[in-house]
Amino acid sequence: MNGVSSITALLPDDWESGRFLGRVETPAGPSPILVQDGIAYDMAAVAPTVSQLVEMLPLDPGAGIVLGRLDALDLPLLSPVDLQCVKACGVTFATSTLERVIEERARGDSSKALEIRARIEERVGGSIRSVVPGSAEAEALKALLIEDGLWSQYLEVAIGPYAEVFTKAPVLATVGPLAAIGVRSDSTWNNPEPEVVLLVNATGTVVGATLGNDVNLRDIEGRSALLLGKAKDNNASCSLGPLVRLFDEGFTLDDVRQAEVDLVIEGTDGYRLEGHSSMNEISRDPLDLVRQTLSEHQYPDGFALFLGTLFAPVQDRDDPGRGFTHKVGDVVTIATPRLGKLVNTVVNCPQAEPWTVGIGAFYANLAARGLLGEKA
Repeated sequence: MNGVSSITALLPDDWESGRFLGRVETPAGPSPILVQDGIAYDMAAVAPTVSQLVEMLPLDPGAGIVLGRLDALDLPLLSPVDLQCVKACGVTFATSTLERVIEERARGDSSKALEIRARIEERVGGSIRSVVPGSAEAEALKALLIEDGLWSQYLEVAIGPYAEVFTKAPVLATVGPLAAIGVRSDSTWNNPEPEVVLLVNATGTVVGATLGNDVNLRDIEGRSALLLGKAKDNNASCSLGPLVRLFDEGFTLDDVRQAEVDLVIEGTDGYRLEGHSSMNEISRDPLDLVRQTLSEHQYPDGFALFLGTLFAPVQDRDDPGRGFTHKVGDVVTIATPRLGKLVNTVVNCPQAEPWTVGIGAFYANLAARGLLGEKA
């Protein structure tokens, strides 16, 4: 279905030297795994959930059950998070900021995007790329844009003091690598959003990173920002994986800050689109986004945080001037050398596997396997 036949194709270039967390589907049910020196260990008997395993780091993998070499694993990889909240930051790159403004001005009509893009880019593009969010210069730019009638709620979160942070998906609703990813059947203007995703523990400490696809419905959100929930949270509309790479001496937050993320979309119609994101172009530091997510809140099971995307899909697919939109069967590959590849195939949301394992069913499975008790 997606052209990837083994887990090996998903792994980072240096997977044998990194430390990773993830989840696999065993015959008994989902289990958290720890990967070290290229060997995968089932850690369910140590901690039945990834959220609990994170709180026990650093861990001796020997406490788990050896599954064997990661590249020979014959168990399906699931989304690498379970009980964590899934949060996302928007408009953290200048290019995606301008595209949100274009969506708003076009009221979700892709046919108007080309003309509006040229006008907005000419007036706002250079300024938005150079200003520091929340600074005095940003306030001055805001005043000028208001005077010109060009102010937008998206510019407020792009250059104002507060970042946009929203809840992308319910607990346990994310899908993993090689799963189908869903686009609403009533959307006619949409795209993938390739992003780096941080994993944060219960104390607010960032412990690692993975890749994510924050599927975006440009027509629905473009009609009104109040439709963000309808545009963002749908069946199978959020993918994560393949694994969470844990921070250590060989992989740190600075590697995230300098990550180069590639995107490839391959359609069944022969269409191919390539995109590229450089994390060093982000307008807010990842730790600032974590701080703003925490704000005056606690996350006792931790959270996953999408950092935003630079990708702006303006390449025409069908009609001139209408830009890009998904078709059923598109294979989306998001890749960066230190985190691996996240590959998903696009379907309409009703055709994706329905989300049926919520928190109640998940804990019923853990109880039936005898994994609860004092650690739960």
